[in-house]
This record gives sequence, structure tokens and C-alpha cells, in this order.
Amino acid sequence: MASSRKPPRAEVVGAIRRSLPELQGKRVAVALSGGVDSVVLLHALSRHIPLRAVHVHHGLSANADRWARFCRRLCNTLSIPLSVRRVRVRKTGKGLEAAAREARYAVFAKLPVEAIALAHQLDDQAETVLMNLLRGAGRRGASGMPARRAFHGKLLLRPLLEVPRDAIVAYARAHGLEWVEDESNAFEALTRNFIRRRIGPLLSERYPRWREALARAARHFSRAELDAQSLLRAFLAEHGLRSPSEAKLAEMVKQLASRGAGTVIEHDGARFRIYRGKLIADQTRAEKFAPVAWSGERRLALPALHGELRFRKVRGGGIDARFLANGSFTVKLRSGGERLQLDARRPRRTLKNLFQETAVPPWQRGELPLIFCGDDLVWVPGLGVDERYQAKENFAGWLPQWRRE
Repeated sequence: MASSRKPPRAEVVGAIRRSLPELQGKRVAVALSGGVDSVVLLHALSRHIPLRAVHVHHGLSANADRWARFCRRLCNTLSIPLSVRRVRVRKTGKGLEAAAREARYAVFAKLPVEAIALAHQLDDQAETVLMNLLRGAGRRGASGMPARRAFHGKLLLRPLLEVPRDAIVAYARAHGLEWVEDESNAFEALTRNFIRRRIGPLLSERYPRWREALARAARHFSRAELDAQSLLRAFLAEHGLRSPSEAKLAEMVKQLASRGAGTVIEHDGARFRIYRGKLIADQTRAEKFAPVAWSGERRLALPALHGELRFRKVRGGGIDARFLANGSFTVKLRSGGERLQLDARRPRRTLKNLFQETAVPPWQRGELPLIFCGDDLVWVPGLGVDERYQAKENFAGWLPQWRRE
């Protein structure tokens, strides 16, 4: 059966053409390392749009000066302006490779352009996803490198992200292009190189299309990430909160997705948490609250809790009005161990169990105004009136309602 894969050169050309609508009319820089991927990206893009190149000189290799000279010769041949930026790479706890990447991106952030094209390709993407999964990364790590994203007011684009390495090499050879080889690519102490040189060939014996499969999975996870960001934007707008920057939005989604129910995200005066799969916002925090007496008022302001209790007169429900003449009612916060019996046919149960059943988040339980008569718990927001204090049929009652600002 004939293969459905396009000829290698066509894969590169097709990928470049698909990227053009996002790049045309913009000031574009190609990140040029001198390796085959960036050389092909520069050559293929320069046939369609004006651009410039930037080479980051890390100074980590004895060949670094030679690579910079090669990039100058290549750009002179193609009549493309080149900037060579020297950086000092300071090794951090994340390792030398991560430190070099941070130094590169610091250079990219300051470039006077509107778009930056990076030469990552399909093999890089598959290796990144596999590496992240082996490190125990969450959904965001499994989404690999994005094909496009905002970066310091610029567009960061990876036009070759779906093109395999062998297609890129075939393009380079077909056009007589030269490139440099980074000797560090042979160092198997680096995780990526170990995956590329050892694990990749083994996987290919059993799963020849493993790179495409992992890249496809990354796209699915990436779409899920974008959907989550869209939902979060809509949630913020619904609560009247400002929309954060794209970078902060992505970080909020990452934290909410990976850190569980105990995670608290703060933005624009509000707190966000995930509870039972739902996103919940608290725009205010309870201040120190002192008990407040209730003597039958229809409204009872509770500024320390940022809200008020409202009471509606009903018949056959709510708190039996007759108790107001004989008892002293007080609004207090939960102190622990309270019990409530909502139906005479059912046992008295702890508030903790009732809150769990009705999905009241733990952090909200201590900020709810509870009505007591002496030491008896009478009413709880969202749960109801204790059966001992319920107004029976044909008797007048007061039905409380808790409203937060």
C-alpha cells in the first residue's frame, strides 16, 4: 500500500506556507543557532517574507565563535540581516541547559520585532512530551511546546513543529545547505540526548510512528489547555473581574489543574479554588466577627461577613415566630461540633457531614452566619431550620436568607 506521507521537501514547504498568514506584514526574526533545523527555517521563510536573524552566543562551547561566524556567512549569502547577541549563562538549580534557555529567551524578549520564529520540529516535540511525562509532568507538560503563543508582546511561532527531522535534513540536502553540529548533542548525560539516541530507536522498532503519536497527543492536551483558559476568562468576566495577561492566565490554569483542592489563586481581589471539579471564587474575606442578636428584624446587616440576613414572613415554614417571644436568638459563626436535625424522622447529624453532602467548600464553612437560640443551633444557610424550631402547618414563621455582597 502506498504511503500517505508527503515527500520530505513538500512537508517543509507546506508547513512554511501555513505559517505565512500569521507572519506577513510583521517584523520577523528567526532564531538561528546554525543547526540544520534553524538553517532550513531561515532559508524556507526567506523565500516568502523579509526577515532578520538572531544568533545567541552562549559561550559554552569551544566552537561557539565558529558557529557565530557560520551564521554570519549564511546570512550574508541570503542577504538577511543578522544580530549576534552574547550572553552569560549562569548555572541554576535547574541545570545548565535550562539556564542557557532562559538566557536565550531573555534576548528574544528584547528584540525589536513583532514575531519570532523558532525551529523546533516534530522530533523535538515528541522528545519533549516523553521527557515531561517521565518527569511526572501534568497536563500542561504533556501538551509539549505550543505551536504559537504570546511572548512579551510578540508572537512566538514554531512553523516546523509538525515536520519530522528527516524531512528537514532532506530539504537541506536538496537545496545544498550547510549547517553546524553541536557536539553536546552526543552527551547522553543530557536527558533529551539519551531519549533521542537510546530510547527513540528502541521505540521505533515497535512503534514506527511514535513521534507522530506523541505530537498528536500534545495537540489534544494543548487544545484542552486553551479550552480551560477560555473557560477561566469567561468565569472572571462573569464575576466582574479583570482579565489577566495571557501568561498569568496560563499560570492560573496550570496551578488550578495541578495542585488540587488546597490551591488558592488570587486575582483582582478575589480568591479561586477548585472544589469537586468546580471553580469557586471568593471576592471578599470575613473580618473578625462578633455575635449579633436577632430580635425579629426583617434585615440584619453583617458587614464583617460582607453580607446581610433577610427574613421573609411565611406560614408553615421557617423559624416558628412564637420562639421570638420566648427565646434569645443570636447570629454566630461555626465553632465546631454543631449538629442539626432537619427532619424528625432522621437523626441529628454533624454540620461537617451535612456540608460535605451538600458540597459546601471547607473554606466557606467557617464564614457562614448560623442562627442559635441559646446553645441550640436553629438555622444554617443552604441547609435549613432545625426540626425543633420549624413552624408547623398554619403557624407563622420567619424564613432566613443569607446574601453576600
